[in-house]
Amino acid sequence: MASYKKRGYKPNNKAEREEQVEKESTTAEVFNTLDEGASSTEQFLSKYQKPIFGVIIAIAVVILGFLGYQKFIQEPNEAEAANEMNQAQQFFDSAIEASGSQQDSLFTRSLQGGNGKFGFEDIASSYSGTKAGQLANYYAGISHLNLGNYQEAIDYLDKFNVDDEILTPLAKGSIGDAFVQLDQPEEALDYFEQAAKMRTNEFTTPKFLLKAAITAISLKNGKTAKKHLERISDEFPNSAEAKNIDVYLGQAEVL
Repeated sequence: MASYKKRGYKPNNKAEREEQVEKESTTAEVFNTLDEGASSTEQFLSKYQKPIFGVIIAIAVVILGFLGYQKFIQEPNEAEAANEMNQAQQFFDSAIEASGSQQDSLFTRSLQGGNGKFGFEDIASSYSGTKAGQLANYYAGISHLNLGNYQEAIDYLDKFNVDDEILTPLAKGSIGDAFVQLDQPEEALDYFEQAAKMRTNEFTTPKFLLKAAITAISLKNGKTAKKHLERISDEFPNSAEAKNIDVYLGQAEVL
């Protein structure tokens, strides 16, 4: 059993003297190693002091630059873009409630602007890095879709890149609507299916599943149509799209 030895303890025999010498040697070796490590670190820091400080300064500059961009550029741009959006949004909302030539006029004004304010097109191009700029892409696309400018609608909606439960699938599905009007049902089916998959909710999912099914029926693709219709029946039985599901299922089964 090991025993505790007080400071100043003197060995009584040869074995104890050898043990003490060995311990003292090991302790010295440990301190020497620590000294050598500290010396190596000092030499490394001395040799690479300038590059190290250069990296630290570069990181600090990047961080401060980012914070400065957010504070003095991004935030003012966001506020300015949102302010510009107000008038265009009013034109758009009024267009949704209107009809005929008045509706077309209001959608056009929402795109081109009025009362000293930008329309969606200018907001989308001038404030592309802002949330308002992204929303302007969506509203510009929907406005063009209502005006019958289908390729322009596709172009704007394709630029829309916002993670939103409703608007994201609506934008994708609206591209499908534009392709239907351009008599390109294969492309329309693809976009309707993408829109249905993007989010699962009671509004957009059955909406675009049904559009995908109807488009598949027009393409004589009964298997695909039946798959989408059965999903509506199974997962969204209370949706508006489920009401006439049997009629479409009958059409799909005879293809």
